[in-house]
Amino acid sequence: MNLVSISQALLVAEHLSFSRAAQVLGVRQSAVSRRVRALEDELGVSLFERESGGVRVTEAGRRFFDRSRAGLAEIDFAIRSAGNAGCAGEGVVRIGILSSLSVGFLRDLLVRFREEHAAVAVDILEGSTREHIAGINERRLDIAFVAGEPQAPRCDVALLWQARVFIALPDGHPQADATELYWDLLKNERFILSREAPGPEIHDFVIQRLASLGFSPSVERYHVGRETLMHMVALGFGISVMSETGTATQYPGVVFRPLPTDQDLLPYSAVWLPGNDNPALRRLLSLARSMSQVRSIAARAGVTT
Repeated sequence: MNLVSISQALLVAEHLSFSRAAQVLGVRQSAVSRRVRALEDELGVSLFERESGGVRVTEAGRRFFDRSRAGLAEIDFAIRSAGNAGCAGEGVVRIGILSSLSVGFLRDLLVRFREEHAAVAVDILEGSTREHIAGINERRLDIAFVAGEPQAPRCDVALLWQARVFIALPDGHPQADATELYWDLLKNERFILSREAPGPEIHDFVIQRLASLGFSPSVERYHVGRETLMHMVALGFGISVMSETGTATQYPGVVFRPLPTDQDLLPYSAVWLPGNDNPALRRLLSLARSMSQVRSIAARAGVTT
């Protein structure tokens, strides 16, 4: 069975479109259609229901793709492992990230790691917590740094750091000149959040914090990234919430104000497979734990690191 055909069928399933899959591959749509049709003939089942607006994955297709995706991930892992073993370098570590690298613990960690292990290649992928945990289990990622302490089957999870939570306000907002904010000043505000990572984690945090104070927040979620969301704040759609890692970037018409209490810290964790024996991963984990311990001791002593 042709692995190229399976890979192309997986891409069609991801985009639910033959034309989009062909664009991504840089080939003709007819070529993708022929390969997928030949694969269906070989399997003896239909993987897709063709419709005028795109395609829908059949139940047989869903089962086939679930198994195929994991199988191809194992093949990719085997190829990468063999390549790393055969080269003179010290390997590669594949990292999933959720937060910005502009400031904060994760940025400092990667700077230190690259200084101390310059021969290790670092491959970084942005995505949601769910996507990263799936990537770790499928061995497409070695480690992910995510918000909270997620339930991750078969994975180890370690809380490493906490980030201050900030409110994003339009610069004409009545609270824009405040040096810090409290939730009771925001209980009647409309919050706008992203559905993209790390929007779901921020959404859960906002709901939990306001509910714990007896408030029922007004929250609207949009399929936009951080930059577009901040422009929407500037335009008066509502106010938003951001971890301090995202506040280093300035947006026209937007100001960031911190929530100062100890409850307004967003925890971040590392997630990895305990059976992953990648030496580069082990070195990164060791450094992350060491830096986390130093920062924890400094925080208790009231020292900023």
